[in-house]
Amino acid sequence: MTQGAESIAQQFVGINQGKAAWAKEALDVLRTTASRYNGTVTYSRLADEIQQRSQFYTKSQARNWIGRILRIVVKQCHEDGLPPLTSMVVHKDDGQVGVGYDEVLIVAGLSPIQDQLEREDHAAAARLACYRRFCSSVPDDATPTLTPQMQSVANRRRGRTIEPTAPVCPLCHIQMPLAGGPCPTCD
Repeated sequence: MTQGAESIAQQFVGINQGKAAWAKEALDVLRTTASRYNGTVTYSRLADEIQQRSQFYTKSQARNWIGRILRIVVKQCHEDGLPPLTSMVVHKDDGQVGVGYDEVLIVAGLSPIQDQLEREDHAAAARLACYRRFCSSVPDDATPTLTPQMQSVANRRRGRTIEPTAPVCPLCHIQMPLAGGPCPTCD
């Protein structure tokens, strides 16, 4: 196909005009992604793929519309009894699902998760449910896994140990025993 013919096939639409077709294609892309154990797709790759498949393109940046499409997908998965396929979509820089994942929780009747690592753990469990539904090669002993980028963040965060600090006596300002009790100097 020549470049001129290729541009004729592309149809530029507004966000509202393309959303139904994009949501349909997003479901297909996410099912395919879930068919590969530990597969994920980035927001930008998903946006490109669904535009290409539908042949409906927008000049608007993906960050301005992809969340709307994923909200439709969340609701469709919930209505169809599917695991939350939007857990497969992560940011390319850090491997996180991001705050838009809260829609999965809200639709399920849960409260949004404020802690980044807790949200990612929930998304990892949701991804495993997706793999179990759509992938034929999930190990029997599979456990939820974070994306490689997020795993390195989690390892650093979980690896930190916070050393307990002993209280300081308010009277003599000497550090008291860590085990607690009265100040040995003032007692």
